[in-house]
Amino acid sequence: MDVWRRLLLAAVCGVAVAGIYAAQPVLEPMGRDLGLPASQAGWIVATGQFGYLAGLVLLVPLGDVVIDRRRLIAVHLAVTATGMLLTASVSAAWTAFAGLAVSGLFAVVVQITVAYAASVSPPADRGRNIGFVTSGVVVGILGARVVTGTLADVWGWRSVYAAVAVLSLGLAAVVLVTLPPEAGPGRPTGYRQALASLGGLFGQRLLLTRGLIAFFAFASFGTLWSGLSLPLADAPWHLDESRIGLFGIAGLAGALGAARAGRWADAGRTARVTGLALTLLVLSWAAIAHLPWTLGLLVIGIVALDFAVQAVHVSNQHVLTSAHPGRTSSVTGAYMVFYSLGSAVGAAATTAMYAAHGWAGSSLLGAGFAVCAMAVWATDRLPPGARTPVARRKEAEHHISA
Repeated sequence: MDVWRRLLLAAVCGVAVAGIYAAQPVLEPMGRDLGLPASQAGWIVATGQFGYLAGLVLLVPLGDVVIDRRRLIAVHLAVTATGMLLTASVSAAWTAFAGLAVSGLFAVVVQITVAYAASVSPPADRGRNIGFVTSGVVVGILGARVVTGTLADVWGWRSVYAAVAVLSLGLAAVVLVTLPPEAGPGRPTGYRQALASLGGLFGQRLLLTRGLIAFFAFASFGTLWSGLSLPLADAPWHLDESRIGLFGIAGLAGALGAARAGRWADAGRTARVTGLALTLLVLSWAAIAHLPWTLGLLVIGIVALDFAVQAVHVSNQHVLTSAHPGRTSSVTGAYMVFYSLGSAVGAAATTAMYAAHGWAGSSLLGAGFAVCAMAVWATDRLPPGARTPVARRKEAEHHISA
């Protein structure tokens, strides 16, 4: 896969998720405009995440059914644009939530795009290509913060969703024109079979372990990015939306730095990379917690957190797509269920925690999620004899059935 196609696929991922996370730096004015109390503002982001969760279950399996995934990518982008336009044009909270849910539902084009990238990549380059394409997700999440803040200051928060809609429609056209079809015999699996296969994946220890790590890592990620705008807009900083959005640059630097994780995965270092990244994730909260007193340590913590989360994410996807090369869409979708749930839990919990206990409470919440992710990883690293009898029995049953 040449660099231009990798860039296009990364752009598709970035724009698809941008609409879900675009509200993060403008939660306060957006919630106020829609008539939501501050303690419930986190549901603006969480609604898109729950839509995303539904799409992972209902739509991602289509990637293992439809032969021409390029058309599937284009259709998803077009429907995502429709949801964005609805969000940008309404004044009632429930209709805005409907638009966000639709956008989240079809933003699972990310998983179909990652599956396409894995399918057209030779095994030796699969990790590198997945890492590059997946980096578009984090660029979209964090880059959207920078753009959102600027657009919101000039034209209001609604302009952000209109801009994402236009980009989505443009990318849909480019995908149809420029991407080549996948080589090979296609995927004859029916939709019901694909759904059943997706359900079966949740009984496998590899997916459950990597999925739980992702759940807690992205809950920690969501705790930071869905709650960060609240203390920055409050005393003593009183920052406007455009300045709050600039903190996305720090996160972007950290996430792009982790693109190397794909090459480490190709070299067989996923277990070590995951452990070191989770350690860094826990430590990052020691710096982030100092937000009420210093922004310098906050920036350092943001860089460390986003590097850690992206390194874990790339490693997880490499392990799973390598283990299931014939079901890349389904296994990626099943894994991302954990990602989506974690992000939604973090987004909803952090605003409530901040309203009750301030940034100290949010920081403890984020650090707690990170510690839980490390505990799952450490338990998985135990030798078989050190695991509980129930865990050993389930693992033996899985090997027998395989």
